[in-house]
Amino acid sequence: MTSEEFEVVVVGAGQAGVAMSEHLTNAGISHVVLERARIAERWRSERWDSLVANGPAWHDRFPGLEFVGYDPDAFVPKEAVADYFVAYAKKFNAPIRTGVEVKSVTRNSTNAGFKVVTSEGEIEAKYVVAATGPFQKPAIPPVVPENSNINQLHSSDYLNPAQLPAGAVLVVGAGSSGVQIAADLRSAGREVYLSVGEHDRPPRRYRGRDNVWWLGVLGKWDLATPPAGAEHVTIAVSGFDGGRTVDFRDVASSGITLLGLTTTYENGVLKFADDLERNIARGDANYLSVLTEADEFILQNNLDLPLEPEAHVLGPMPDSAVNPIREIDLATAGITTILWATGYSVDYGWLQVPKALTESGKPQHQRGVSNASGVYFLGQAWLSRRGSAFIWGVWHDAKFLADQIQIQRSYKSYSGSARIIQ
Repeated sequence: MTSEEFEVVVVGAGQAGVAMSEHLTNAGISHVVLERARIAERWRSERWDSLVANGPAWHDRFPGLEFVGYDPDAFVPKEAVADYFVAYAKKFNAPIRTGVEVKSVTRNSTNAGFKVVTSEGEIEAKYVVAATGPFQKPAIPPVVPENSNINQLHSSDYLNPAQLPAGAVLVVGAGSSGVQIAADLRSAGREVYLSVGEHDRPPRRYRGRDNVWWLGVLGKWDLATPPAGAEHVTIAVSGFDGGRTVDFRDVASSGITLLGLTTTYENGVLKFADDLERNIARGDANYLSVLTEADEFILQNNLDLPLEPEAHVLGPMPDSAVNPIREIDLATAGITTILWATGYSVDYGWLQVPKALTESGKPQHQRGVSNASGVYFLGQAWLSRRGSAFIWGVWHDAKFLADQIQIQRSYKSYSGSARIIQ
């Protein structure tokens, strides 16, 4: 096997890896970015065909490059997002190697740094940045046995309605992925059921400004930790069909049957919690609180933005929330597919460095700086703040980590001698 040396090895060439490479390049730090597939591969092959970015083009980008050919307020399709990262990497000739899988990273026993074993050989590195992002391992709750006579797939494997067998579809999870996929299926004429858990649902736009703008001026992007009890609450927001506020009343009126949280399965029957009305009400409260804060901000700053009183008016709860369905016989209902839009877990099996991970395999870090000296994490949700997992947020986190690496390099370059004072 061949052996090389770099100061930094960056694992992953999605938005996090590309951002990290730019800042390392600017700092003059030798590095290589290793990607097992293509640049931004998950945007291409692990997302459905009609996916668009959840934020408008003026906001969901790196500072050094705009999206070409798209209106600033447009929601860019997934392939164009992937192409954007390829173009960005070319801008500064990023040292990215595609088709190279990292097998293991271990700390050297005889000298400082790490040994990185890849499918193409070994690399010696002084620092390692894990930039594999938050969407590593599809998470499917163990509710319905795999040997049940029903097609099950995760949202990462969904491409389009034609991919699924004939019949109705149950989508479990009502965050961004779940609501967009349910709408995609319904627009294709499928009968769709949507299992709705706890969620926040901010307005897509309000008084002439997109949600991302309101999050910025209201200081919500900079929250350092999620609100208590909201660590795993999904966000029902979408750029689908030009970007519309998600309101589950509208979802129900489109013909999608709403259900509560999916709980148990037995003999072909799925059961659901009696929490749908409560979950919708919680989302409503979150929505209205953003409108109130926005109105106060406009008043305090004397902004000339159009009034939108109708946005505060919510219709009656859908009948499916008032009279919830508590169980469904899948065969009787004609449901042939369960699509799990239930998020992801991390997989750092390759990172075999003591103190880098918790016992459950999650990163141990402070703002991306690992408990294990020389290891850094990038692209994780809430790495430093709310915006960390987003395109623009990961760029700023990468800048911070590049600065930390530079600081460590400065310490290690010190060649003075210590004096003993008698």
